[in-house]
Amino acid sequence: MALQLIEQFNNEISRLQDYVLTGKITAVKGLLAECTGIEHALQIGSRCRIKHASGGPDILCEVVGFQHKAALLMPFQSLEGVGPGADVLLEQRESAVQPCEAWLGRVLDAMGNPIDGKGPLPLGIQPYLLRNDPPRASDRARVKGKLDLGIKVLNAFLTCSRGQRMGIFAGSGVGKSILMSMLARYSTADVNVIGLVGERGREVQEFIEDDLGEEGLARSVVVVSTSSESALMRRQAAYLTLTIAEYFRDQSKDVLCLMDSVTRFAMAQREIGLSAGEPPTTKGYTPTVFAELPKLLERAGPGLVGSGSITGLFSVLVEGDDDNEPISDAARGILDGHIVLSRAIAQRGRYPSVDVLKSVSRMLPDCNDEAENMLLQVARNLMSTYEDMAEMIRLGAYRRGSDREVDHAIQYYPQIEQFIRQKKEESISLDESYDALAAVLGFENWREKLTSVKAAEL
Repeated sequence: MALQLIEQFNNEISRLQDYVLTGKITAVKGLLAECTGIEHALQIGSRCRIKHASGGPDILCEVVGFQHKAALLMPFQSLEGVGPGADVLLEQRESAVQPCEAWLGRVLDAMGNPIDGKGPLPLGIQPYLLRNDPPRASDRARVKGKLDLGIKVLNAFLTCSRGQRMGIFAGSGVGKSILMSMLARYSTADVNVIGLVGERGREVQEFIEDDLGEEGLARSVVVVSTSSESALMRRQAAYLTLTIAEYFRDQSKDVLCLMDSVTRFAMAQREIGLSAGEPPTTKGYTPTVFAELPKLLERAGPGLVGSGSITGLFSVLVEGDDDNEPISDAARGILDGHIVLSRAIAQRGRYPSVDVLKSVSRMLPDCNDEAENMLLQVARNLMSTYEDMAEMIRLGAYRRGSDREVDHAIQYYPQIEQFIRQKKEESISLDESYDALAAVLGFENWREKLTSVKAAEL
């Protein structure tokens, strides 16, 4: 313990500034302030502090661009009270945090400060950069080993592996937050790191107390940045979430990283880019949005050989229920699968409102054995056949006996729908999920039977 304290003390000393560079504010335009005098020492991402004219607390800013030999500063707080001539102090420290095991069960803001009223956070020994690079592809371990998510529709139809990255694509009000809280409570991951990026302030306490609960919070770290905070704070909340997840991964733990939502991260980056003068592209999103998305999402995944993993489940808020809007389209191309929540299914009162036929896990079929894959093939074929004929069945235009496959689909579809339903208080393991699906389809001793008979013949 003494050696750890000495090492931490030495690290802090090495990060102290031995001199201060000071510049001046020359103009304030909208969300930005222009600074001169120290632009030669600045670069994109540098941190500065503006001295408040009335003697209030300094305003932390980040350099987001340069124009006419002036640095463009965007604040983490409001620029109210700042005018031309205000002093600007350059921060020499890199943007980093020092996580440790004692952060479990805590709720933090985007700057890494506790907001749960449980006292100050203890600091770990090793600083972790907020804008860290993902491990090199050649050094990473392979994705392997199933992760039990505790939700039977995901366990059975969209099996997730440790180190996989999945998107939860959903419009507003279709049960996304409830699904993520179930994942945090019931998954078999060692640690949860949850990022609430741009969340409604009213819903934060509801999520922590009602949805996550004491059981889920005890093995979680929650990072919160509400929609009322600045774009830099919202973006930083996403970076901090991945940084904390990387710390626990390096402790050889299997981490479940939940982020709600990637879309609000992209909106924050769009706001920053437009303020800095970037040209808008599709739906106003700037080029840096599509450059930053893979940098953020690639930080999840398997770690180096011998370390832990970060299984990422990132929600994507589908604007206007358009599955092909720019952020949804970009995220699908980066992630290892997508879970689609359907508004039509939610309106029928079936939760979780997962649209199985539109959802994909790219670890399938490799992570399953032959019997499990055949079981899923049978169930998916029945669901697909029913959906193809659904309109005719509802109109009464289909007559039983016309097609044997359709008759089977009509017989089993309501039971499969009932299988997918799950209350938020329930937890269903991987094996229980497969066994329950096999029971719905009437397969006894299904593992032996399905490995010896082709699925098409059942």
